[in-house]
Amino acid sequence: MAPFEFATATRIIFGPGCVSELIPAVRSFGRRALLVTGSSPRRGRSVHEALASAEVTVSPFSVAHEPSIDDIAAGVKLARSASVECVIGVGGGSVLDAAKAISALLTNPGEITDYLEVIGKAHPLTQAAVPCIAVPTTAGTGAEVTRNAVLASSAHRVKVSLRSPLMLPRLALVDPELTRDLPPGLTATTGLDALTQLIEPYVSGRANPMTDGLCVEGLKRVARSLRRAVENGGDAAAREDMSLASLFGGLALANAGLGAVHGFAGPIGGAFPAPHGAVCAALLAPVTAANLRALRERAPDSESLPRYAELARLLTGHAAAEADDAVKWIAALVAGLRIPRLSAYGVTATDVSGLIDAARRASSMKANPVTLSPEECGEILFSAL
Repeated sequence: MAPFEFATATRIIFGPGCVSELIPAVRSFGRRALLVTGSSPRRGRSVHEALASAEVTVSPFSVAHEPSIDDIAAGVKLARSASVECVIGVGGGSVLDAAKAISALLTNPGEITDYLEVIGKAHPLTQAAVPCIAVPTTAGTGAEVTRNAVLASSAHRVKVSLRSPLMLPRLALVDPELTRDLPPGLTATTGLDALTQLIEPYVSGRANPMTDGLCVEGLKRVARSLRRAVENGGDAAAREDMSLASLFGGLALANAGLGAVHGFAGPIGGAFPAPHGAVCAALLAPVTAANLRALRERAPDSESLPRYAELARLLTGHAAAEADDAVKWIAALVAGLRIPRLSAYGVTATDVSGLIDAARRASSMKANPVTLSPEECGEILFSAL
């Protein structure tokens, strides 16, 4: 067995109603907090009011879209001016990524570009972050337990990562009840992101026994509950399954890596106004099919091939399922949930060459179970258009 490492948030609390733990947790860190929320003012207002009633001085900061480098710089400036002692993120993956990035950059000197991958100097963060509390309100990204933040650079038309173990939140509060009012479309795309983030670490070249257990359990829950959550947002059991699957996906990807789906998703999301979960959904079946073909041709003894067969059994519930059945199951799910193809977001055949070049440089590609050729990458993108 190869040696492996496993790191995650200092503390994780999961369960219906556990958001009630937020106030005592914040007070344990101090009395001045930056509250990072998304575009919905209602949820942020209720948290703000609860904190104020507990005599916590709150500086609100809204991230209405996927966070950019400029957003983070503005958040850091606000937090420093308020001398905050804690950063709280309440929202989807974009909000949680923003909260993690702000908390880390508050204590590390210099410019944000000093620490960014691809477009920056990629210097390591060296100072512990200001305590960060992550409260997800969607079930997909698992960002409450990951060690990176995905940030957009409009100047470069790309998404890049700020990455460090020092960015892991001090506390992740995962309350499935906070996801009950998600509309069906958002439930579908975030849920498919969760599915992707369980499949890719499971077949990854860096998979390990701890992440395997998380992925297997999470895949079972997505298979039985994603459609139910989309069709009936009030299904408490389905919402709980999806929140737990999202958490497990975050734990797995942070410790076993991702793969080609996310290798493509970064460049596409940076260049086009496409939701991350929808991009992953459009790519998942083509990438799975391409990986299977490449493994059979060039690495028939790879440990990932039997993992794809087990994946098919987990998703379909059939003991006799074979690896190709996973591709069919994923494609049917994506079609049934009416996820648009990439062309719906403006991606065209003329964009394929540039996207291939960017994807092959992406860090997520390093954990893909097989190295894909430019031709194979092109086939994936054309299949998803």
